[in-house]
Amino acid sequence: MILRLAFFALMSLGLLGFGTVAWVATRPPPPDPAMVAASAKVNVLVTTRAIRPGNLLKPEDLKVMETTRRQVGEEATIDTPDARRALVGAMVRSTLSVGDAIRTKDVMHPGDHGFLAAVLGPGMRAISVSVDVVAGAAGLIWPGDRVDVILTQQISDPTLPVGRRIAAETILADTRVIAIDQQIVQGVAPDGAPRNARTVTLEVPPNDAERISVAMRVGRLSLSVRSVDSASRGEGGVYKPELQTQTNPTWAGDVSAALGRDVARGTPRVLRVFQGSADGKEFQF
Repeated sequence: MILRLAFFALMSLGLLGFGTVAWVATRPPPPDPAMVAASAKVNVLVTTRAIRPGNLLKPEDLKVMETTRRQVGEEATIDTPDARRALVGAMVRSTLSVGDAIRTKDVMHPGDHGFLAAVLGPGMRAISVSVDVVAGAAGLIWPGDRVDVILTQQISDPTLPVGRRIAAETILADTRVIAIDQQIVQGVAPDGAPRNARTVTLEVPPNDAERISVAMRVGRLSLSVRSVDSASRGEGGVYKPELQTQTNPTWAGDVSAALGRDVARGTPRVLRVFQGSADGKEFQF
């Protein structure tokens, strides 16, 4: 009797073990976490246009595309506010086509060793211009934009008519912005409020760097943003100094008729007075 009970107990244990093994064998294997992550949907940042090496990324160059990690790879940039701020102002190191995912190896970020030297074109120089909120286009200038540099000065000569005592002139045209403030990119404050530019760094030839240095001592500099279609660039966007245009000064009398129509865009009238054999004195009015 005892042997029979023991036999049935062993048979029950054997059947239970066999059933357990069969149940485990028929269950699908647990998913690989790496495969799950690779198949998950992600929003990555891609380009909206073709971008050549050496160009600086601007906000309008970025858009979001939904895809998977398997398709774009681990180095693709996931869309987050911090990622966007980091890419704006970054320099493109290799050619990007429309819709290409932006990867770590494709860009050089501000603060990286050699960033500023890599951004500058051959023979060009970087010079910083101090601006206020209005002169800095109210925070609307971004790295990569092209601007005209306008010098406004007040002439302290009491013999000149009022309409000839303030003048503005474009001293540089179609100049590339390569930095905004010390962060090199025009970003936003942590609370999301826009920052106003205080220092704008421009890419210029050596002689124009000297012109800007003198102009900062002469008067006040303002920046005027140009359209994307820049007429002062040659084919391929290469800098062409001979295509730069120099405008005639705009006087206060050109702007306000109240300051005198006789000085508007014309030569001031001159009165020369002679006393005996002495040299004559000129008076402009």
